Amino acid sequence: MTSLSFPPGFVWGAATSAYQIEGAVREDGRGPSIWDHFSHQAGTTFQGHTGDVACDHYHRYEIDVDLMAALGLQAYRFSVSWPRVQPLGQGAWNEKGLAFYDRLVDRLLAKGIAPHVTLYHWDLPQALQERGGWVVRDTAQRFAEYAERMGRRLGDRVAAIATHNEPWCTAILGHEVGKFAPGWRDPQAAVQVAHHLLLSHGLALQAMRASGVRASLGIVLNQSPATPATDGQADRAEAQRQFAAFVRWYMDPLFLKRYPTIDGRALHPVVDENDFEIMAQPLDFLGINYYTRIWASTAQPPVPAPKRQGETDMGWEIYPEGLTELLTWLHRNYRLPPVYITENGMAHPDRLVDGAVADQPRIDYVHAHLQALARAIEAGVDVRGYFYWSLLDNYEWDSGYGKRFGLVHVDYDTQVRTPKASAYWYRDFIASQRRT
Repeated sequence: MTSLSFPPGFVWGAATSAYQIEGAVREDGRGPSIWDHFSHQAGTTFQGHTGDVACDHYHRYEIDVDLMAALGLQAYRFSVSWPRVQPLGQGAWNEKGLAFYDRLVDRLLAKGIAPHVTLYHWDLPQALQERGGWVVRDTAQRFAEYAERMGRRLGDRVAAIATHNEPWCTAILGHEVGKFAPGWRDPQAAVQVAHHLLLSHGLALQAMRASGVRASLGIVLNQSPATPATDGQADRAEAQRQFAAFVRWYMDPLFLKRYPTIDGRALHPVVDENDFEIMAQPLDFLGINYYTRIWASTAQPPVPAPKRQGETDMGWEIYPEGLTELLTWLHRNYRLPPVYITENGMAHPDRLVDGAVADQPRIDYVHAHLQALARAIEAGVDVRGYFYWSLLDNYEWDSGYGKRFGLVHVDYDTQVRTPKASAYWYRDFIASQRRT
């Protein structure tokens, strides 16, 4: 552990999201979200699982914050459920929902844990979806109003506010592939959704700054480097194409005020005058979620990734070197603000045996990625913090409760929390960094 040393003030935390842990979907005035609607449709999720109860964090948040404190976490990244605080996505606000996040933030601060808020982690109010959702430009304005309200409510107590988590997932998995809510399969809609998400981000930053929000403001993007399967021209071109669609499609508008040109892509969003100026608001930080690399093969069948270091329970190649590759490429090609690794972690088929969970592969995964992160920092990338995904085993979207990412095991029948071996390792690692 002590062979790794991170800069003074480096922040160590863990992350969650509202629909994945809160439960209480029909309590205290919360309105339905697109994930409530989607997960209750037959065939959309593993074994029909829903987030109706999840980890029951809405009722057990004090226990969960105490767990964070026991693990020595310095920061906690969570998302606000938009339909919990504004059930229709516009109009009336729900004071009981707002009060829940007040209590959560105050509990975190009382335990010396810095709150890092994400405003949108995929749970659009269903009422807005029925008016067109993210395909409709007006939703971007509704989001800005929501962001301004939450910024005024929490912005004087939280360390950071991110507008969106992984807009690629909302656009592509939700509107092109259809495996995430709202379950559309419309490539043109997906391109427009991506644009409106970035537009809403810019509008939200403008609104929060105009209202005097003091917290650091930014956005969280999922990113990966792309590796061609062979040295052939076709695979190299495919790697560039996939990287442009996955990374540059979101980075270029934010930093260069344009979309990249992608070979073979005929779909483009409708862009109004001044949209790029709005989208490219200065960022106080950039959050990056990293799990694996893109392996680009044009062969049929595709050349498989080597997976020399194994794979996670999601079937994702374990490739920590990709984090160094990604961060150094971004550093060379954009004027980056301070960076936080806002998600990194692995699903593993954990089992509770005699009151304990031995998850050495997760420890190895985190340690290898922290080594890769340290190399990026040595290369000059300004990385300020690391958040493991996830604090708790939770509802893993279309995978339901079949995948476990948590540092803490959750028995979904009893809601008993049991820290895994990785949680104790992370606790001791954080303590070692405080001593160096």
